[in-house]
Amino acid sequence: MKRTILFLTLLMAMLIPVAPSLTAAEADVEATVQEDEVTSRSEEKKIDPKEIIFEHLGDGYGWEVPFSHELRIPLPVIVRDYQGRWHCFSSSRIGHGQSYTVTDPDGDEMTFRLGGHDSDWHNKLIGLRPELVDGQTQMVEYRPVDLSITKNVCAIFIACILVMWMVLSVAAWYRKQGYKAPRRMHGAIEAVIEFVYYGVIKPTLGAKSRKFGPYLLTVFFFILVANLLGLIVIFPGGANITGNIAVTLVLSLITFLIVNIFGTKHYWKEVFWPDVPLWLKFPIPIMPVIELFGVFTKPAALTVRLFANMMGGHIIVIVLTLLIFILGAMGAAALGGTLVISILFSVFMLLIDVLVSFIQAYVFTMLSTVFIGLAQEEGHHDKHDTDESPAKA
Repeated sequence: MKRTILFLTLLMAMLIPVAPSLTAAEADVEATVQEDEVTSRSEEKKIDPKEIIFEHLGDGYGWEVPFSHELRIPLPVIVRDYQGRWHCFSSSRIGHGQSYTVTDPDGDEMTFRLGGHDSDWHNKLIGLRPELVDGQTQMVEYRPVDLSITKNVCAIFIACILVMWMVLSVAAWYRKQGYKAPRRMHGAIEAVIEFVYYGVIKPTLGAKSRKFGPYLLTVFFFILVANLLGLIVIFPGGANITGNIAVTLVLSLITFLIVNIFGTKHYWKEVFWPDVPLWLKFPIPIMPVIELFGVFTKPAALTVRLFANMMGGHIIVIVLTLLIFILGAMGAAALGGTLVISILFSVFMLLIDVLVSFIQAYVFTMLSTVFIGLAQEEGHHDKHDTDESPAKA
């Protein structure tokens, strides 16, 4: 019995110094694992403001679902490969770094995917084709002909459908009710039409307002609806249509074509032979060059004005929202101090953007009306002859 007790005592004495060391080692391992997990989580949760801003403002092959970076509403992808064959598939096949491979009837495989950060076409649809490089066959990226229905294209279709529905509903009301004043939504739309037509178009164009009024009203409502849709987070909103310079450029080019195609003789005379002293026109055509330059600067001003104002408003709202998450990583104190302020400023800027949406649609329509009106001037002599012709008769 004494020998057994002595043996157990010696065994415990030997284990006592070892136990703390094992515990410490396990603790170090656990601490290291926890640190790695925290580091990986912090890296995963690390916010890249630049990427978030450009992802929101840019176009995409899917429609983002709110509060989720993984889920996207797929859209149709329509591309033409380097061999001239067309392919149509869902954008869900190329999301999250995936590649879509299709086999042609000839047995050739065509691979499509989104360009990565190291690609010349970042977040754009690219294809892979075999190419001989240094005596070896390698898969090289190329940009196929892309006619896909992207987020901005789909948003343009939605905006056009909404504008048609709004206008046609008012027209249907008058067909059914006659001259009875519309109410509720139809009354609000009619009030906006009256405000734009009789406040901007009619005073500027006069008798020719019926000729150009439909286009100008269509542009106004399209820009207004597109601006308001861009402020909505969930589908069908969220697409920054008028913050895309390609969209504003097309709208400006339409105004440019209407101004110059329907321009009067007096308008072109003022461009190439304005009423200025002769030495400003000949032998050095100073004023004609300036006037011709102004013909192209007008649509450029329309393009940049609408694009810059709408994109700037979106950037401010996104930055104010991102401040919550950026400062939240610094600690609870920083988060608590800026949370309320960031939310209040974001809501305030969102309300300002609603006002800006109306203002920019109004300004674009007003400037387009002014440019068309300047191109419709007949000149003093033509007006004088027109006024006196009934008397002569």
